[in-house]
Amino acid sequence: MGACWSQAQTVAAPVAPAEPAAAASPAGQPATAGIQSANIFEIAPDASSDANYASQSNGERGKVQPGNNAPMWRDVSKGVTGYSSLPAVEAGNLIQPFVQYPGSRLTTAGEAWRQVRNNWLIPYGGSLLLIVLAAIALFYVGKGSIGLHGQETGRKIERFTYVERAAHWVNAAAFVALAVSGIVMAFGKFFLLPVLGSTLFGWLTYALKNLHNFAGPLFAVSLVIVILTFVKDNLPSKDDLNWLRKGGGMFSGTEVPSHRFNAGEKLLCWGGVFLFGLIVVGSGLFMDKLVPSVEYTRGNMQIAHMIHAGSAVLMMAMFLGHIYMGTIGMKGAYSAMKTGYVDETWAKEHHQLWHADIQAGKIPAQRTAAAAATHSDAPRVA
Repeated sequence: MGACWSQAQTVAAPVAPAEPAAAASPAGQPATAGIQSANIFEIAPDASSDANYASQSNGERGKVQPGNNAPMWRDVSKGVTGYSSLPAVEAGNLIQPFVQYPGSRLTTAGEAWRQVRNNWLIPYGGSLLLIVLAAIALFYVGKGSIGLHGQETGRKIERFTYVERAAHWVNAAAFVALAVSGIVMAFGKFFLLPVLGSTLFGWLTYALKNLHNFAGPLFAVSLVIVILTFVKDNLPSKDDLNWLRKGGGMFSGTEVPSHRFNAGEKLLCWGGVFLFGLIVVGSGLFMDKLVPSVEYTRGNMQIAHMIHAGSAVLMMAMFLGHIYMGTIGMKGAYSAMKTGYVDETWAKEHHQLWHADIQAGKIPAQRTAAAAATHSDAPRVA
């Protein structure tokens, strides 16, 4: 409404009244037997012997076959830009151009995006998340939580400062909001729609869509802060190769020595947080139209969506393992991020090289003045 689409050569043509069906159909045959395909992109039967019939404009065609706008719709399907009173980019293009991909039929770019989403991103992305959840459940049933072998000493080491914990929890809250809303919007029709019904499900997805849009910028800002806060202690070291070679001791039951963050946590930092995190943020901000000096065309939005969805699924799959290890997978891990402190025994068993550096005086046991004043019985230099 409020806009029109036209071309220079397009002239409105009167529509010829249709003949009665009985007159067009031989006796004994259905009335629809003589009706041609309703596809507006098909060339109608030639009603003239004119050799230039196929190249005629709409106005010329109207003299031969009144009401046949096939030339105009062919230009529409080719992506020819007409006139529109709307100022938006591509407002003069009714549909995206038709494209032909190898091994597939002729289709619009929009339909191709839809097929990628429905046939690749949704089934394979959903399967990946379910496989990761199943693997975590089986591991927990078989191994249970990783606890301590020795007795706690009561001496506390400051593992995370207040700033580090604040950055982590703000980013975690934004991530959960984005993950839940994204999962419901992508997969909700399979497991929530049959339960809630179309009305309630529609209101839920509408609310979650807005939550997703507003949580995105918060996640973007907090992600950058998290990267800058933790990047120093996540730099690779030669000891990480030994940790990876032994799988972190997850299956042997023997902890592999590591620094403040082990190789698994470093892979999460550089893969899940830095790589996929920044890709998700960049593509998400693009779809929120918060990236300056770019054209927000339908094609660009579709590409951004595919990148965003694919990266988000991979990021969520990696963070499922992190959430597991940070909650029920390892005793004391959640408390460390909640309070900022771990027992000396916990540090020695799970991050032996980090504890050794503290004992040697290379790094302080209490990283802030407040922690040093509270825990004066912290480990000293041996």
